[in-house]
Amino acid sequence: MTIALPRPISRYFDADKSKDADAIAQCFTGGAVVRDERNTYVGRDSIRRWKEQSSKKYTYSVEPFAIVVDKGRIVVTAHLTGDFPGSPTDLRYFFVLEDDQIADLEITL
Repeated sequence: MTIALPRPISRYFDADKSKDADAIAQCFTGGAVVRDERNTYVGRDSIRRWKEQSSKKYTYSVEPFAIVVDKGRIVVTAHLTGDFPGSPTDLRYFFVLEDDQIADLEITL
């Protein structure tokens, strides 16, 4: 199922498919914050390292299938499959956008 995503979010998922940590980092504002797996990453360099580590650690694919707006955040639900514990699973990505970039991202079950 294909859903229409805002451009910054679409760029994020496209870059994630290619496992390009630099391209992913460029989807974010300079002071962006990412929260994933009980860790917090602040700034593009930290976000780049986060994606480099997760891409090396696991092979996975993500398929967004739902989008809603909740309390000012864009919530994308995606199906995640791969060689990680608990696969497959559905994750929720809570995005806050700023000037055509991602300012905040929280990933939860």
